[in-house]
Amino acid sequence: MKLNDLFSVEGKVVIVTGGSRGIGEMIARGFLANGARVYISSRTADVCNATAERLQADYGGQCVSIPADLSALEGIDGFVAEFSSREERLDVLVNNAGVAAGGALEDFPEESWDRVMEGNVKGPFFTTQRLLPYLEAAASDDSPAKVINIGSVDGVKVSPFPSVSSYGPSKAALHQLTRVLAAHLNQRNVLVNAIAPGPFPTVMLSRGFGGGGDVENTDWGKARDLNPRGRVGRPEEIAGLAIFLGSHASDYIVGEVITCDGGYVSAGARFDLRGPE
Repeated sequence: MKLNDLFSVEGKVVIVTGGSRGIGEMIARGFLANGARVYISSRTADVCNATAERLQADYGGQCVSIPADLSALEGIDGFVAEFSSREERLDVLVNNAGVAAGGALEDFPEESWDRVMEGNVKGPFFTTQRLLPYLEAAASDDSPAKVINIGSVDGVKVSPFPSVSSYGPSKAALHQLTRVLAAHLNQRNVLVNAIAPGPFPTVMLSRGFGGGGDVENTDWGKARDLNPRGRVGRPEEIAGLAIFLGSHASDYIVGEVITCDGGYVSAGARFDLRGPE
């Protein structure tokens, strides 16, 4: 029962949707650095291609860009067709691609509501559905395939940002979808779990804290003030949890939503509903 036997992901075929930046890139980087063959997606082709090239240059191995909009069936089917031309099996699917939209409660637009639900709930469901034959091709009693849905602490407790009316409900739905898929796929040797990240230095969170998406130059002090650990998360911390859930070490874990948040949920965050200034 050595560490390599428990936690190795070497040689695994891994998809990380939304893998061109943010938490998706952190997770893709972790799998690639540890010997997996990684496929990433993004709606923006040039960004996705550049990330794949950069990660492959940093770590060697194989990181493949397949740009696609995975909130719509047409994009999902195109992605799966391209993936299937390259691979016959899929060991780990990380459903990370997601959408956020802001707006006051009183006039939050229907289009934004639908876009968030399609990206954060519909997309992961149909991506998993369409890739299920490849997950089952990799799965066995002794080596299950893995699906890891990336939810959010906003799906566990109320967000400090008052203008994201649809985001938290969409992530709560993804957490419940995780349990539903886990119940259906467990006997088919496809294990489904979720991660609910707290604050990590991402483009999405940078916008919430007034950084305009400029991760490097955002003042993360306000985010640190909200968190019991007194800091934002580090890339290796989210990547490490994803690698654990993608390895043999998690073969008896099914249908769980694991927070990775510095104690934001369990230890209590400090905020008021007016949000950060």
